[in-house]
Amino acid sequence: MWNAVFHLWKNMGKVPLSVIFRDTRNVFKKDELGLEIAQIAFPAALALTADPIASLIDTAFIGHIGAVELAAVGVSIAVFNQVSRIAIFPLVSITTSFVAEEDTVGRRTNENLEKGLAIDNEMEELIPHIDSMHNSPSRTVNNTKNMEFEHERRHIPSASSALVIGGVLGLIQALFLIFSAKSILNFMGVNSGSPMLAPAMQYLTLRSLGAPAVLLSLAMQGVFRGFKDTKTPLYATILGDVANIILDPILMFVFRLGVSGAAIAHVISQYLISVILLWRLMRKVDLLPPSIKDLQLGRFLRNGSLLLVRVIAVTFCVTLAASLAARLGSTSMAAFQVCLQIWLATSLLADGLAVAGQAILASAFAKKDYDKATATASRVLQLGLVLGLVLSVFLLVVLQYASRVFTKDVNVLQLMNLGIPFVAVTQPINALAFVFDGVNFGASDFAYSACSMVLVAIVSILCLFILSSSLGFIGIWIALSIYMSLRTMSGFWRIWTGSGPWSFLRA
Repeated sequence: MWNAVFHLWKNMGKVPLSVIFRDTRNVFKKDELGLEIAQIAFPAALALTADPIASLIDTAFIGHIGAVELAAVGVSIAVFNQVSRIAIFPLVSITTSFVAEEDTVGRRTNENLEKGLAIDNEMEELIPHIDSMHNSPSRTVNNTKNMEFEHERRHIPSASSALVIGGVLGLIQALFLIFSAKSILNFMGVNSGSPMLAPAMQYLTLRSLGAPAVLLSLAMQGVFRGFKDTKTPLYATILGDVANIILDPILMFVFRLGVSGAAIAHVISQYLISVILLWRLMRKVDLLPPSIKDLQLGRFLRNGSLLLVRVIAVTFCVTLAASLAARLGSTSMAAFQVCLQIWLATSLLADGLAVAGQAILASAFAKKDYDKATATASRVLQLGLVLGLVLSVFLLVVLQYASRVFTKDVNVLQLMNLGIPFVAVTQPINALAFVFDGVNFGASDFAYSACSMVLVAIVSILCLFILSSSLGFIGIWIALSIYMSLRTMSGFWRIWTGSGPWSFLRA
């Protein structure tokens, strides 16, 4: 045993932790890598934060109806988001990596074919009288082939697989939530005698109708991310969320639909996003594979099962935290809901860097370009830490004055003031945790991601039960802070030990 520990420590010494933060003076350098990260990360971050911001706007509108309605919708959003993540997270993460790999291989194949055509053209020039044959049939065929490479729709089997799986999972999720709404809400602490039950069921049932659109749109976003195109999902998301924001007050207050109006507005916006993305994707990819075998469903399911285990562990931690807050009463749940939405919305900015890291790393590993893989991991982690520090300062300053935007209830505001320091201070840790996810997925390190997250979840769940029972609302936030810290540490450990796909660091 001690020999194994010594061997591990010896290997760790060969892979210093500084490899993650090397060349820090170049963190903002506008070189080729920096520009590539920025072009992917910035639109991705905006697209990722658009939906939580729309949920925050929903929360702000609902907060003016009453604290009970705010708490009820908070529970429903927590349920919908966490159930969605069980399907969305594995699907999107795997799609991004697989599409990036297939696109890289396809481009390299096309480049080799183009080189072959160039050699053919050079051979033609050795033939006598070639000057009089510029318009020969052979040259015309070669030019036609070059044009086809530039304009033909790409054959990416993973794109078709993602849409099939996304559509099926969306229907399953919708049916599950609609028919199990009351049981799930009871599990979350909203009992039959609670005033939160009726509005919570209304919101959850109606919003569940949009589950197929949510799964399909995010599957298509995974495809576009694999192409390193994050602008198209951004434009579609903005249009959908603008429609949501416009419809919210109309349906809620003009038509007097209350929380049901907020749910209907959100569903309409999700279907609008799906239609836009499908229209754009059909112009870039041939979505009809030659055969069922070409879909590679087995490859998706094998790796998806690993990430499914991981996302269940993540989901259970956050859902348990929301359930424990709900059991403390509607006031605690309302305060927790607002703090959680802010926590997630700001932390998702780092997910833009995670998307950039995943797409670039998947391409680099497909090419076996380990220098670029190391440089990319270092750069996105450095940027993630800087982003987290900036968000921490920003939230500490702004939330002292902006908390009344979400509610006017004095008791809710008092509890929010206890949660806000945790939301702000944990931003650097959250940012690194999210970026490490992208780094691991880009390296297709799905098995380690799943196993490490299960261990993190076990410790975090124990902390949630112990600290919530002894410290109440504050205890829940301390436990969530521990949870994110452990996620970050597991990411550091993989690279520090130079194990798995990072074994090349020890060479």
